Amino acid sequence: MGTVTTSDGTSIFYKDWGPRDAPPIVFHHGWPLTADDWDNQMLFFLSHGYRVIAHDRRGHGRSGQPSTGHEMDTYAADVAALTEALDLRDAVHIGHSTGGGEVARYVARAEPGRVAKAVLVGAVPPVMVKSDANPGGTPIEVFDGFRTALAANRAQFYIDVPSGPFYGFNREGAKVSQGLIDNWWRQGMSGAANAHYECIKAFSETDFTEDLKAIDVPVLVAHGTDDQVVPYADSAPLSVKLLKNGTLKSYEGLPHGMLSTHPEVVNPDLLDFVRS
Repeated sequence: MGTVTTSDGTSIFYKDWGPRDAPPIVFHHGWPLTADDWDNQMLFFLSHGYRVIAHDRRGHGRSGQPSTGHEMDTYAADVAALTEALDLRDAVHIGHSTGGGEVARYVARAEPGRVAKAVLVGAVPPVMVKSDANPGGTPIEVFDGFRTALAANRAQFYIDVPSGPFYGFNREGAKVSQGLIDNWWRQGMSGAANAHYECIKAFSETDFTEDLKAIDVPVLVAHGTDDQVVPYADSAPLSVKLLKNGTLKSYEGLPHGMLSTHPEVVNPDLLDFVRS
């Protein structure tokens, strides 16, 4: 574990496990979580001989809590600072949800030789919010509701989200894990309320269309068809159409948080793509 200091003085916390000469995989977490959300996948890939790295986004977890920079351009610049500090070459970048947007923005702008492949899991690209240009998107009122709930009672909001749509625990017959709910809450409450509030705009309103078009490396787009947070039809198939070298992997009936609810299903597919 260590930290990198960005150009504006923000400290970015990261984990870095495995041999330094092993192929690197960089994990990018969702909102409002931390690098800890990738523990299962990091242990899995570590056991297969990879070097695994995950960071806490600025304003999240153990990273610094600045007043500014809570938008995708700065998130991507922070990732660039981390990859440069660790001198990562031919890395695979895997992002979930908001982290998928971060991956798209970073990979589209990365220096040649830095990135070998990318994976977007339940990711927010191309764009979430509904508009004239994106009529199938989610109405802005939904995200306004997120902001209202966060500002009013963040602690309760961070129980309600994982207890319901994030992991699909609101579905009839769902096998509820209190541990996942508690861990989601723990990660969320460790971050800064201002950063999480502003990040709602970053993940919902950022348009990644041009980023996806600019990416040359192979990209796996993995998405559960019962994703209640980032609806499948408005994201994954559209992203694949924009990518030069994209592959769509759909998971029938799986939720937004399928990396945690069904790692035994998703992890082998991630490994197959990384090895391919």
